[in-house]
Amino acid sequence: MFKKKFHDIFKSFRVRLFLLFLAVGVIPTAVLRTGLIQTYSKKAVSNRSIDVLSQAKILSNQIVFNNYLEDAGIDTINSQIEQLSNIFDGRIMVIDDNFKIIKDTYGLDDGKTIVSEEVMRSFRGEEISKHDSENGYVEMTVPLMDLETKETIGVLLVSVSTDSIVLNRDYLENSARIIEIASAMVVILAAAFLARILAKPFRKMAGELVEIQSGYKAELDIHDYTETEIVCIRFNQLFARMKLIDESREEFVSNVSHELKTPLASMKVLADSINGQEDVPVELYREFMSDIGNEIDRETKIINDLLSLVKMDRSAADLNISSVSINELMELILKRLRPIADRQHIELVLESFRPVSAEVDEVKLTLAITNLVENAIKYNKPEGWVHVTLNADHQYFYIKVEDSGIGIPEDSLEHIFERFYRVDKSHSKEIGGTGLGLAIARNSILMHRGAVKVFSTEGEGTIFNVRIPLIYIAS
Repeated sequence: MFKKKFHDIFKSFRVRLFLLFLAVGVIPTAVLRTGLIQTYSKKAVSNRSIDVLSQAKILSNQIVFNNYLEDAGIDTINSQIEQLSNIFDGRIMVIDDNFKIIKDTYGLDDGKTIVSEEVMRSFRGEEISKHDSENGYVEMTVPLMDLETKETIGVLLVSVSTDSIVLNRDYLENSARIIEIASAMVVILAAAFLARILAKPFRKMAGELVEIQSGYKAELDIHDYTETEIVCIRFNQLFARMKLIDESREEFVSNVSHELKTPLASMKVLADSINGQEDVPVELYREFMSDIGNEIDRETKIINDLLSLVKMDRSAADLNISSVSINELMELILKRLRPIADRQHIELVLESFRPVSAEVDEVKLTLAITNLVENAIKYNKPEGWVHVTLNADHQYFYIKVEDSGIGIPEDSLEHIFERFYRVDKSHSKEIGGTGLGLAIARNSILMHRGAVKVFSTEGEGTIFNVRIPLIYIAS
């Protein structure tokens, strides 16, 4: 419970904005303080080492020049050694070539022998400088070289305390920490204020969404930022589309109810007519039963078309894609429809320009082409014709269904793919259509990533152009 509550709080835009400002304001200050202290420590130790080394070299020259290793009682050299020790608050030892300490400013190791790595290396001519940060001192060894032979005849060991550097560093760190805390407080207040101001449009947006949900507003209208303006535009577009879909759904349900009730009403009238008469002649009984059968067939066709349309509305993942010979498929479709065309004395012709194979769902494509050709036959003139052509290029195959029928009025062209839309409603029952055929055909073609266009002149005929990719590309 606590974990979920904490997660919900952290998801807040305002909280995240506050944390972002806090991180941007506080973290760089902390990093700067740490870097500054470390830089100061390194620089201070380096400067102290350089100063001590330069003074040690001067002293080493004086020791060699005055032959101090032979006579450690020279007052001028001893005073210089003591003075240097006092200035740098350190310890100085002079070591001869027998590793014997002939001078120790602390007076602790006079006359003793010293053997250490640094001393040994200095006897080989190296100048050694080492910083021991744990114990707080800088130690360096300078070789004492004979002025004539250039041989090492002794070593000057200088050990200098870094306590003053540590004290200065601590003071600087405390001052920096106080500044950092003060800066953090200012950043926290500024972050809280800015987060509240910047999050205000989103709180306003949430409020307006509640009003839209309640029906008090029709659009989201917040122009505080470019981003909120873009969100409003996209939301309003989506909302308008959802309203259109909802209206279409209501119209669809209304149309379905009407279409399904019409055959039922006809059957009810026919059945009541038979039941309301006594000694009904067999011929009349058969006629009424034949009409009832026709109405049942009509109801069945409407239901089947609705089921097909529902399947078309599902995801394209339901497509059963396989490689199909479109030429053979078209021949099979026209073979099935030829009896319908013959009954209406319509000439049905198929023309293929080249062999075409494509990746399609054979069942759904058959349904689409069947509906287009069947419509061309049904809405044709007596002794008319329907020409179907198949062609292809390297990317698409093309099907054209052209007829000499009654045509479609210009103001109806943009509606013919809508569900239950009929151009000639007065002859719809006579022709037997459900108003779903073109909607089914269009949905099937779109599922194949294809396109369908219609061109028509009223009283002269109609052309449907279909274009479908040869290779199916899933979304």
